[in-house]
Amino acid sequence: MATVDGRRAPAEDARPVQPRTSGHISTEPPTRKHRRGIGWRMRRNWDAYLYLAPGLLLFSVFTVFALGFAFYLTFHEWNIIEPDRPFIGLENYRDMLEDERFRRSVYNTMYFTGASVPLTMLIGLGVALLLNQPLRGRGILRTLYFLPVVTPFVVVAIVWKWLYNGDFGLFNYYLLKTHLIDEPLLWLADKNLAMPAVILMSVWGGVGFSMVVYLAGLQSIPEELYDAAKVDGAGAFARLRYVTIPMLRPTTLFLLVMGIIGSFQVFTQIFVMTSGGPVDRTTTMVFYIYEAAFKFYEMGYASTLAYVLFAMLFVFTLIQLRLYRRTNT
Repeated sequence: MATVDGRRAPAEDARPVQPRTSGHISTEPPTRKHRRGIGWRMRRNWDAYLYLAPGLLLFSVFTVFALGFAFYLTFHEWNIIEPDRPFIGLENYRDMLEDERFRRSVYNTMYFTGASVPLTMLIGLGVALLLNQPLRGRGILRTLYFLPVVTPFVVVAIVWKWLYNGDFGLFNYYLLKTHLIDEPLLWLADKNLAMPAVILMSVWGGVGFSMVVYLAGLQSIPEELYDAAKVDGAGAFARLRYVTIPMLRPTTLFLLVMGIIGSFQVFTQIFVMTSGGPVDRTTTMVFYIYEAAFKFYEMGYASTLAYVLFAMLFVFTLIQLRLYRRTNT
């Protein structure tokens, strides 16, 4: 082995010497180390948690605590004007199952959802397909279709209530002028017309949102797919059926889930236009919860109805997600 100045040179393949340890192996549980690491990171980023604290506090008080307290109320006869609030177990749930008005509200909500959601999505898709074409002034048209979405819904409901007026409403005026009807229709006072009238107004107010979401979905479809379909001889309808609609499945699922959640919580147009009438034909679940809580002051029963509504929405959403996954596997 070569030497330099009388000293032995290190071998070329010599490996670096590992530092000696005392031979002591830490017996500290990994969970403690992990917790210590989290605590160190929290102390290091304390200013970020300081900024998040107001939002977390509001969320904890008005969401987490409110949900827990509402669940607690479901087991009590809790009337806000009476001091005695006894524990009654599952009696609120039994009363709900025997409540004819509750069953009617469930039917009305299903009716509203089954009619308004498909119509809104179908019309929104049609408008989106039209406004996705290179039309002159399509930006203005998109804005006009979207205006009802950003208009306060209370204002929209008041305007439509005036349009439906049996004495001087525009609908009856033009229908009489064109001789489509012989006498004015009581749109919001007729038990057979009240819910369809509310559905028509809701569809008009929701088409703009569906249009914008479908437009985003249409513009994300690769143009190469349409070019390939044209090369294969596919016409406009075939391209819509075999390219556009399959590629819009995630968009359709999103609109379906959001539409069902929103329609199950319909309240504003019912409160402003019909107040649940006539004879409970437009009393939806949320409006019935409102009546139980703020008209009859039965907070325990209202909380029970609210939790049942949440359970129904949860089940419907799970079913839709399962169906979507099954169709995409």
